[in-house]
Formats: sequence, structure tokens, C-alpha cells
Amino acid sequence: MTEYAGEPDRQDRKKILEAIKNKLSLVPEQPGCYLMKNREGTIIYVGKAKVLRNRLRSYFTGSHTIKTQLLVNDIVDFEYIVTANNMEALILECNLIKKYYPRYNVLLKDDKSFPYIKITNEKHPRLEVTRRVLKDKAKYFGPYPNPYAAGATKKLLDRLYPLRKCKTLPDRVCLYYHLGQCIAPCEYEVEQETYDKMVHEISRFLGGGHNEIKQELTRKMHEAAEELNFERAKELRDQIQHIDTVMEKQKITTTDTVDRDVFGFAVDKGWMCVQILYMRQGKLIERHASSFPYYGEAYDDFLTFVTQYYSENPALPKEVFLPAWTEGRQIAPSLEAAAAVEASAMEDRAAQAGLVAEAGTTYSADDDSEHGDDPAEADDPAGSGSKADVKEALESWLKVKVHIPRRGLKKNMVDMACDNARVALEEKFRLIERDADRTVKAVENLGQWLGIGTVHRIEAFDNSNIQGSDPVSAMVVFTNGKPDRKEYRKYKIRTVQGPDDYETMREVVRRRYERVLKEGLQMPDLIVIDGGRGHMSAAIDVLENELGLYIPVCGLVKDAKHKTAQLLIGDPAEVVPVPRDSQEFYLLQRIQDEVHRFAITFHRETRAKSMTVSQLDAIPGIGEKRRKALLKHFGSLKKIKEAEVADFKPLGIGEKLAGQILSALNGRNPDSSPEAEERQEEIQQADAD
Repeated sequence: MTEYAGEPDRQDRKKILEAIKNKLSLVPEQPGCYLMKNREGTIIYVGKAKVLRNRLRSYFTGSHTIKTQLLVNDIVDFEYIVTANNMEALILECNLIKKYYPRYNVLLKDDKSFPYIKITNEKHPRLEVTRRVLKDKAKYFGPYPNPYAAGATKKLLDRLYPLRKCKTLPDRVCLYYHLGQCIAPCEYEVEQETYDKMVHEISRFLGGGHNEIKQELTRKMHEAAEELNFERAKELRDQIQHIDTVMEKQKITTTDTVDRDVFGFAVDKGWMCVQILYMRQGKLIERHASSFPYYGEAYDDFLTFVTQYYSENPALPKEVFLPAWTEGRQIAPSLEAAAAVEASAMEDRAAQAGLVAEAGTTYSADDDSEHGDDPAEADDPAGSGSKADVKEALESWLKVKVHIPRRGLKKNMVDMACDNARVALEEKFRLIERDADRTVKAVENLGQWLGIGTVHRIEAFDNSNIQGSDPVSAMVVFTNGKPDRKEYRKYKIRTVQGPDDYETMREVVRRRYERVLKEGLQMPDLIVIDGGRGHMSAAIDVLENELGLYIPVCGLVKDAKHKTAQLLIGDPAEVVPVPRDSQEFYLLQRIQDEVHRFAITFHRETRAKSMTVSQLDAIPGIGEKRRKALLKHFGSLKKIKEAEVADFKPLGIGEKLAGQILSALNGRNPDSSPEAEERQEEIQQADAD
């Protein structure tokens, strides 16, 4: 995050704000999208607005929430794109977010995908369960609450409609044909009319027409029984029972059979939770919650989530229900007092707009959203726009009916989604608080197990190398049980040759605590060594005999599966019997995993860099400055290998040296003559100067 600490930085920030304000006066009062940039020119936020000038001005005037202020502090420039209408702005915003992935935008993560039933668009169509919805002209039905529900429905359809099962047609019929579950296009000619009829029947079944199909099967069963064809009647009876078994497990919530997605959201403490209720054939089959931090206006970021969701999911329902803007604000309970103030403000706004219902007025449960929508509101400073604008833009883009209900059954469904979102958000914060309480208690109990009192600051060390090559070490710091990443340190080993873990630990501990003594840094309450008795002895020897420090040192021993197994302390080291299912042991595991991750990541970076450096340094005529210039100009060693001789001219490298570089990197013998070596020494000397 950008910080403005000193006087020069404050003056620089003033100049930036002055330039932004001058630019704001040129922004048109039209709909469009805006792109916020930081000092590096990276796009950090993308937004849309009905009136660009008003929306952009709102960022640099007045007060903001903490998270919005963090965004504003990072902005040094902006761009905007004017669109013809709000719908174009909505689509453009979605595309720009997917292109740039701005850090402050709501980014839809594919953390959960639901199963769908798919009828493939092929000459010989197939029925399959998939989690990937593609724009491939196939027919998709769903989502289903879980793979079992989707699989059970497909299994039922396989018995009713014998489409092919094989991905590629075999040379002869398979077992499915003999079971009556495949029409065998591999062996027999199948008319297109037959496929069209089966696809139509399957679509009708999955679209909510299973009752009609059940009636048809019942009629056929009675006919077969009258004809004394009892085997056929039994097959039809079993199919009817399978339909009942599959369909009765879903609870009916509405009297119609319309597929719809019901959205609700809640905000609190800078976080937003969006809840989606999936209703298929009038049944609530699943709900899904997504929680994420947001930095802009709540309703704007909510709509951004909705547009991203449907841009990645072409399997659309017939209807989409959204909460109104005021409802989103009402459902955002950060504090009870704030909620009360907000509720009062909402009543004032509603009264001003003439929306307060008279006493005794009753509404039908089937009131539609078109009759219950609020009148178009004035463009608010946040640029979220009126209900009508949102509704029209989404309907024009998605080609489905969008409702923003105000009363009746549909309003109740939206309220249920919003209530679920609020509960999910409250549960998230309760879990965070519970984890914090457990962490504090784990720190206290760990000190008691070790006999050293409460452990506020823990410093942990780990080594990493491959057969002694590129040896490194790392230190992580945990303060009150939580990682303090600003205090992490990396060490390149200077004095140890070969794979000697004990001497490496000696060097790192010596370097760390010599500096702590010299600079008067904070001492740890406990030092954790990722290793056994030998590593502990090496660290204790340096601390006590060389530096005169008596800091408790413990070791974490891993088992054969590379998992934390034992806690050791003392000299000689003894096992501390901490229960493996305790919070203290879990804290030790987190510390060991974190220091190991930090060390091995640093080792990989060092090894990759050394491999690149060694290849360039071995080329006659390349000194340190030219090596850095080459890597900066081309970006990677691979691109240097693929370059042409002429591509080196901007760096002041002639054709002969460029040819030597390419020859060396591509496996051909570079010029290794005495003249070349003498020339390299001259260049390196010039670089040093």
C-alpha cells in the first residue's frame, strides 16, 4: 500500500490531487466506465457510472470509509470510456475487470461449481453430467444441489431415453444396448426424428414436465397390464417409482415451475456476502454464498458481482430476483446504532418519494415486481443509478426477466437471500473472533508447557538447499500467535560449504542475534528451530557461549510423512508431551509450515536466479551492468535466446558480441579467444568503474 510519510511525499500528493482535479473538470456528464491507476500505471480499480463526472468527483471530495480511502490514496491518475447507455457501461465494466483483474475490484473466484445435466449438440447426442458450462450450443439444465442429485436424475433419464453413452462410437454394440439403455448408433442407422423426439422429451422432463411424463408412463403401464404383458408393465412401474424417488426429495417452495436465481447481499466491516438461492422447477435446490472485501459503493460492487457471475455462466434461468439499493443498505448491519440511523434515513427517503403505504393496506402474495418497483430515483453520488436503470440494463444484456420486487412472495424470497447473507457474514466474523481467542489461549498454554510464561514473540528458523547448492535460511516471526510478515528475514549462507545443516544454523543464528544486540532490536520470548537435537544444540551453543544470550530454544521434529511430530526443549533436549489435538500443537504446526514455506520459496528464487546469472556471466564480454541491462530489456533468458542480432543494438551491443551471446545461450561455442578474454576484462573493469 502506498504511504505518504515525509514532506516531499505530501507535496507530491498535493500535486497529484491538483492534476486530478483539473482533469475532472474535463470529464463529460455521460454514462461510461472509469479506470483508476496507481504510481506504476497499473489499473487498480474499474467502475461504471451513469454520470461519469459526478461519480469520479465523489472519490476526491467528502469523507469515505477506511477501505475506500485506501483505494483513493493509491490513485494517481484515471482514464474513462464514454458509452452510449448504462447497459454498455455494465458490459464494458465486466469485460475490463476480466482483462485487468484490478486489485480493488470484486473478483469472482470459481471456488465452487455446481453440476449440470447436458445434452450434447452432436449428430448422435449424449446425456452427461458436467460442471463446466460452455457456449457450445448444447442444452444445459441445472444447477443441481450436488453430484448425487444430478447423477440420480441422469441415471433415471438413461433408463427412459436410450441415448448413446460412448464418447466415440465403438465397432460393435456394448452392454448398454443389451440393457436397453442405448439405441446403438454404432450398429444401426438412427433417424434424426428419433433423436429429436428423445431430446424434446428429455428437455420437457428437465424443464418441469415430469408429471406429464409420469402420467404417460402410467397409461402405458395399464395398457401393458391389460394386454397381459406383465414384464413390460413391471419395467414401466419401476420407471415411475424412480421418477417419484428422484423428484420427491426436493422441497417445493412456490406454486409455479419457473427457474430463477434469487440474489441477496449484506455488508459489514468492509466485507460483503452475496447469497444466491437456486430455484429450479419451483423448488429451492441449493444456495451458495460468496464473501469478499469491497472498496467501492456496496450496491455497485454487488452489481459487478452479478455481471461477472453471468458472464462466466451462460446457463441462465428464466428470472433473476435482485434486492433494491435501499434494501442492500438496510441489510448491512455494521453496528446496531448505525443500522437504526440508516433505517431512519431510509424511512425519510421513502416518505419524500411518496412510497410509504397507508395503514391497513394489504398486498397479494403474487404482486409482481413491475407493479411494486420504486419510481426512478435521482442519480446518487455513488452512481449506483435507479432500479429502472439496473433492471433495463441487465434485462437487455442477459435477455432474461429481472425483478426488483417490493412486496409479496417474491419480496419474501429476496429477503430470505439477504437474511442468509447477513447470517453468513456474522458467522464469518464469529469464527474469526473465536480463532483469535483460541490463538491467544494457545500462546498462553504453550508458555506453560515450556515453563517460560506467556510467549508474545516467537522467531522460527529453517534451512533450505539441494545437496549444499544455493544454501539459504529463513526466519519468520509470530507475534501473539499471528504471523508478523514485516519482520520476516531471508539469509544467503556465506561461510558454509556443502550440505552442513548444523553449521548453517550456527551462521544464521549468529548473524541474526549479533544484529539484534548491535541495533537494540526486540528480543524473542522463544526461538523455534525446524529440526532435531543437533540443530537445537548448534543454536544454543551460539546463543549462550558466543553471544551470552539465554533465550529458550525449542525444536520441532517431523515424522516420516514430513508432519510435525514432537516438540523438544532443553539441553539435552527432552520431549514435551503436548497433545497433538490441542491448539498449542496446532500453533506449532502453523509456525513450522510457515517457516518451511518461506525458506523453500526463497531457495527456489535463488536457484532460478543463479542459473540465469551463471549462463550470462560465462559469456566473454558480459559484465554485471550488461547482464542487468540485457535482463531488463528482454525480460527473461528465454527471450534473449530467441532474439535477433539487430535486437541488441538499442543496448549498444555490436553484431559480433550479439552473435557471441546468441551462440553461447543456444549451445554453440562462443568466441573464447585470448582477445575475447582480454576484451571481457576491459568491459568488466569499465562496469566496475
